[in-house]
Amino acid sequence: MAQQQGRGNDRRRNNRDDSNQSNLIERLVEVNRVSKVVKGGRRFSFNAVVVVGDGAGKVGSGLGKANEVADAISKGTEAAKKNMISVPVTSKGTIPHSVRGRQDAGIVLLKPASEGTGVIAGGGVRAVLECAGIRNVLSKSQGSSNPHNVVAATMDALAQVQDPAEVAARRGISIKRVFEG
Repeated sequence: MAQQQGRGNDRRRNNRDDSNQSNLIERLVEVNRVSKVVKGGRRFSFNAVVVVGDGAGKVGSGLGKANEVADAISKGTEAAKKNMISVPVTSKGTIPHSVRGRQDAGIVLLKPASEGTGVIAGGGVRAVLECAGIRNVLSKSQGSSNPHNVVAATMDALAQVQDPAEVAARRGISIKRVFEG
């Protein structure tokens, strides 16, 4: 009886977590079918790259693997929610400075853009930036075009973005001097 009451509390707690995260944007970047050769033939399974963000500076990516597509997507979504990072976004919807991210052979360059430019990016980079709430940015993807590496390189680049106010406070100078060089 005591165990059942404990489970009920867990359910309520889980429902609260879901209601706080129900406004997250989820983007499926890629679903890949992989096969394993066994004695009786081939066994197929799936992996899914998923990006999750709140559209206001928080974004995460995850990889889910399962025997069914829906299960792989849900596992990827859960992994993305666990790996969320905060990204400083300016009032014009761009990043404060240029940055370069790398994952294995995938390299992604991100540059701030003026208002009205939009997201100039493709594939996985666009999914990550839109989920993060970045509306104006220029990007260039170099090296590997593997979606796993491109998404991870974009996340690496966004993790390197620093808020100008924090940099100024750390250096003990004004924000204006941070941008002068």
